Amino acid sequence: MAKKRHPILTVFVILGVVALILGGTMILFLKLLGPSSGLIFNEKIGVIPIDGTISSSQTVTSQLVKFKKEKGIKAIILRINSPGGAVGPTQEIYREVMKTVPVKKVIASMGTVAASGGYYIAAAADRIVAAPGTITGSIGVIMQFIQLEGLLDKIGVQFEILKSGEFKDVGSPDRKMTERDREMLNVLIQDIQEQFVNGVAKGRNMPVEKVRKIADGRVFSGARAKDLGLVDVLGNFQDAVELAKEMAGIKGDVTLVYAKKSRLQLLDLLLETAARSVNKFLQGMKTQIEYRWSGPPGVGPYGPEAGGLAGQSIR
Repeated sequence: MAKKRHPILTVFVILGVVALILGGTMILFLKLLGPSSGLIFNEKIGVIPIDGTISSSQTVTSQLVKFKKEKGIKAIILRINSPGGAVGPTQEIYREVMKTVPVKKVIASMGTVAASGGYYIAAAADRIVAAPGTITGSIGVIMQFIQLEGLLDKIGVQFEILKSGEFKDVGSPDRKMTERDREMLNVLIQDIQEQFVNGVAKGRNMPVEKVRKIADGRVFSGARAKDLGLVDVLGNFQDAVELAKEMAGIKGDVTLVYAKKSRLQLLDLLLETAARSVNKFLQGMKTQIEYRWSGPPGVGPYGPEAGGLAGQSIR
């Protein structure tokens, strides 16, 4: 004998399943719309911080590529607080900004310091916004060497150097630099300097000769930089946001999407604080060509290091 069916019970079961599905969907939807999700219906502007000494390009360039490809990001702001850093990473970031500009509007927002390599990167953006008192400019190249020959002689330490060519040990701390060493290095510095000048001229659409006249390493206030054509707008970060909205054709409110810091970056920040004093000494013994502003200590949000004490970077 066939079992009796219970249509009412079946209906309740179906309704219960539907209710669970709808409830789960609603909870998921609310979570996605929560403040930490970033999934809201405002237009979005990507923000990429460039802080401190520029020693690597990978993080910034990958963030630029990501924001460039993401359809929801309508414009990009580079928030720069940097005295510069190493030549190679600075040029790599500059190039990626130049590749991004034809796709999306890029605005450079300068903080306390955006000098030398920090300015090099900013020059590639569509527009530059700086505070009147921002320290910027410092278009120039620097190489630093430590000379320990006298000290080594006093303590009886000598180096035995075998080399394949005359210039292989240029910059070695155990010997004085010869005139031929200086001539060779000056040629290198002038080559790198011309790359800097041409990069600024191209990014700012300025005559090369006009840039060359002020490319002697001097720094400028944001206000003076605007007079010279190195900056477009005097203002703060919010002014940069408004400019980005205008250039991207955004009406109404926007959501700022900040580039996420990786765990490795956070670990690096902790290690940097702990090892800063040792690192300064070790870096001082290295040789590296830099776009760097060696300004007074204590300038900027990163203390003496951001001010441009001994370091290896395009500052």
